Amino acid sequence: MTKEAVFTMKLEPELRAAFMTAAASEDRPASQVVRELMRRYIEERRQAHEYDDFLRGKVEAGRADIAAGRHRAQEDVEADFAALRAAALNKDQ
Repeated sequence: MTKEAVFTMKLEPELRAAFMTAAASEDRPASQVVRELMRRYIEERRQAHEYDDFLRGKVEAGRADIAAGRHRAQEDVEADFAALRAAALNKDQ
């Protein structure tokens, strides 16, 4: 991949010095580390957006189910699972 773009940024001298020292301690050019950090950040943002879209879809589907009457009261669900737990405990005895 060709490297033709230049990225300039301002930062505190202490941060720059610490970063350059850390990169040099791993025998890596600072620009390589910055590119890696940028790629990681982009990937993390992509994953976060995918998850947000997934979650939004789940919420919309749940709301559609409720609007269509396809839901159960929390008390009914809890009662059913309490009965299942009791049956499982009795089965083990």
